Amino acid sequence: MSSVEIRPVSGIAVEPWLDELAGLRIRIFRDYPYLYDGDESYERRYLDRYARSDRSLFVLALEYNQVVGVASALPLEDADQELLAPFQQRGLAPERVYYFGESVLLPEYRGQGIGHRFFDLRELYASDFGFSTTAFCSVVRPVDDPRRPDGYTGLEPFWRSRGYRPATGLTTGFFWRDRGEQEETRKAMQFWLRDAVE
Repeated sequence: MSSVEIRPVSGIAVEPWLDELAGLRIRIFRDYPYLYDGDESYERRYLDRYARSDRSLFVLALEYNQVVGVASALPLEDADQELLAPFQQRGLAPERVYYFGESVLLPEYRGQGIGHRFFDLRELYASDFGFSTTAFCSVVRPVDDPRRPDGYTGLEPFWRSRGYRPATGLTTGFFWRDRGEQEETRKAMQFWLRDAVE
């Protein structure tokens, strides 16, 4: 990991990397469990929403100034309505939540502690801004999904080791087209939450 630089960047300062980040997200999300048939224009719009938030965070993993991974975050109040609405509907205070977008990392850089650094820095940033809860959501696929690769192990044990738990009944959904499909379908997403450690 010595050649990988971890660089936090906030808000519009991420602009020089947005095209590269969009391409990286499309590449990583092709794999299970997302199986996303990527769309560059959608990715740019998605990332622009984070870049416009003055309290957003992008944790870049760079090797020789090339992005090999990224994790994003922003106040839940600044996020898409699909993320905000489930909290509002359950009477949970969205202004207390710092939402973690996806973490993506090229396979050859995994297992070196970079994922922990992604969480460390986002949690620190959330704490510095006074947020009491951090949250993210993960796609839900059937356990018998035939597209699940042999030997696949999910990230749930890693998330639990960081203190996150799935919030019962707190779900949302997003539409995208899976690889090999013609139409977009709604994918169920489960929220995971962690309260700040005092």
